[in-house]
Amino acid sequence: MKKTLLLFIVLTSALFTIAQPDNRKQFISDSLDNYVQSAMADWKVPGLSLCVVKDGKVVLMKSYGVREAGGTDKVDDNTLFMIGSNTKAFTATAVAMLDAEKKLSLDDKVRTWLPDFTLYDPWVAKEATVRDLLCHRLGFETFQGDFMYFDSDLSLAEVREKMGMLKPQYGFRSKWGYTNCAFMTAGEVIPKVTGKTWAEFMRERIFTPLGMTNSLALSSEIPNATNKCSAHTVVDGKLFKIPYGKLDNLAPAGSIASSVTDMSHWAIALLGNGKWDGKDVIPPAAINLTRTPNSILGNGGHMFNKAHFSLYGLGFFLEEYAGRKIVAHTGGVNGFVTSFCLVPEEKLGIIVLTNTDMNNLYEALRNELEDAYLGLPYRNYSKAYLGFQQGSEKEEAEQLKKIQDTLATHPATALSLSSYAGEYIHPVYGKMNIKEEKGKLIMRFEHHHDMYGSMEPLGGNRFFCTYSSAIYGRKKLEFTVENNKVKSLRVRVADFVEFTPYDFEKVK
Repeated sequence: MKKTLLLFIVLTSALFTIAQPDNRKQFISDSLDNYVQSAMADWKVPGLSLCVVKDGKVVLMKSYGVREAGGTDKVDDNTLFMIGSNTKAFTATAVAMLDAEKKLSLDDKVRTWLPDFTLYDPWVAKEATVRDLLCHRLGFETFQGDFMYFDSDLSLAEVREKMGMLKPQYGFRSKWGYTNCAFMTAGEVIPKVTGKTWAEFMRERIFTPLGMTNSLALSSEIPNATNKCSAHTVVDGKLFKIPYGKLDNLAPAGSIASSVTDMSHWAIALLGNGKWDGKDVIPPAAINLTRTPNSILGNGGHMFNKAHFSLYGLGFFLEEYAGRKIVAHTGGVNGFVTSFCLVPEEKLGIIVLTNTDMNNLYEALRNELEDAYLGLPYRNYSKAYLGFQQGSEKEEAEQLKKIQDTLATHPATALSLSSYAGEYIHPVYGKMNIKEEKGKLIMRFEHHHDMYGSMEPLGGNRFFCTYSSAIYGRKKLEFTVENNKVKSLRVRVADFVEFTPYDFEKVK
């Protein structure tokens, strides 16, 4: 659900040209294996699956590496990866299918189907449509609320309740902001219309008819699967296995696990007017609805070649690239990043699945294959992206070294450590507790029982917080103090999870 936006921001700001012409067919036939294996080593990717479909057929499908770092079980074409926000296209297509079947309208008010739907502004809650949920235009900042929901113990109903309490950063329909909880809400419309849960609808109307026999709708199902990848991340240059994300309270936004074989069926159907194995599965009208622009992201841009706009349909980014319309999305959740790309005019589909959340190979490889089939010059995207990554890592390492040097001097805090300890509350998130333990402050959250923050003094009222779960990152945090009393703490987590800070007020 996450990586898609962070990479988009990087790429649209990087416009330069390197000329490295090559025979494109030769890259696919002779150079692909070496490219992938070398790049996997560069990016510390344990396992990867890729597929290209063209003209209704699989023309390339390969899997590399291992399911778990240090293990011997090989990734094969049926190995499951969590696909993150590539789930959104399934949800949007499902709702569009119901629209095509006249069982609902995308322009129905959300409250037509969910009378208890609430938002911070009652007028917006009354006026918001199902379409608004599926194209990220409710007014929330990108990822807003996700720390509260992500890997938490909140139920789906509680996520919806807290979503209704969050004050959006922008005006209704005024600005695009990637909103996972909105997709979850759209998924909740499905049982109101059909009597089937979102997961049941996925299995009965999409997975089974498309022969996606290995795919799982819910994140709670993947631990019991046999042929599956483990989740990994990279911290300070080292690869670690991490737990699977607990995503079922946001399931329609990012909980599906699938294989490259199953995803090839999905791509062939979407490129073939909804047909699979001679049967009509998805109405063409529904496919068209997901590819109709609803939100404007910007002018677009590409590292090397021409690209002129970037829009959002329903569950898909819509871009122009080298004179073609691109229908694509990426997905990032705990330990996985994936890419799904369609070029409808070329009847071309590209799928890349990886089992670490800290690589840009999944997009580099998609771009490499896309350029190859469009007859564009070889660019070595992996090397270019790796340059960005290494530059960023160097800067982060330098900043971390400065922080560690400061920590080593044991700077004095403005107040005693015990003064910062106590009970805190955020009006939407809920409770947070801070205790003094062995010269540090340990921050624990009401709804994240398996995660805590360890805060070391940086001097004054500033602390350096390292979260126990790597995806939440490391952040400088500062307490607000008035009249020598702690008033509040502004909590931030890694941008991968959420950009928006949380102000917790000290209550005792």
